[in-house]
Amino acid sequence: MAEIASFFEKFDVMKQGDIVVLSGSIPPSIGSDFYDQIIAKCEAMDVAFAIDTTGDSLLNTLRRGPFLIKPNHHELAELFGVTFSGIEDIIFYGKKCLELGAKHVIVSMAGDGALLFVEDKVYRSNTPIGAVNNSVGAGDSMIGGFIGTYTKNQDVLEAFKVAVATGSATAFSTDLATCEAIQKLIPEVEITEI
Repeated sequence: MAEIASFFEKFDVMKQGDIVVLSGSIPPSIGSDFYDQIIAKCEAMDVAFAIDTTGDSLLNTLRRGPFLIKPNHHELAELFGVTFSGIEDIIFYGKKCLELGAKHVIVSMAGDGALLFVEDKVYRSNTPIGAVNNSVGAGDSMIGGFIGTYTKNQDVLEAFKVAVATGSATAFSTDLATCEAIQKLIPEVEITEI
């Protein structure tokens, strides 16, 4: 396919320190190995990648060492074919994702905040107060907030805080969040180590 070849030609501008985000399900017309092709290109160029997908696509990617994955708690349970009875179960399987190769794991839990797994630590955030208008794009916004902040200062906790504010600001908006809405919520986000 000419479009795929053109897509991969654009990868030549990537450099070490960049992060490629893979998000969503793969259209059948592209082929089920498309993410694998992108990840192989990232590996060859020493470029990190984040992935936000579900099921086998996500599970098979963990061994490739993604910089970040961001399932919600329902997707995490589905990933391992289990049902969660409490936060302890979510923590167990979040740590499992690290063991399988992910560098950072954010598990969003809607009104119950989010969890960040990094190295041997687990952090929990609250959820800022606001009325949910539209949750479409909130997860993508979390990823953007995390990566955008992390690439500036390599502070994983600040990146997590901004991610939660960004995802919440999008959920509280009728469209994607504005910078003003995000900045307003950042002070409301509290991070605690579990």
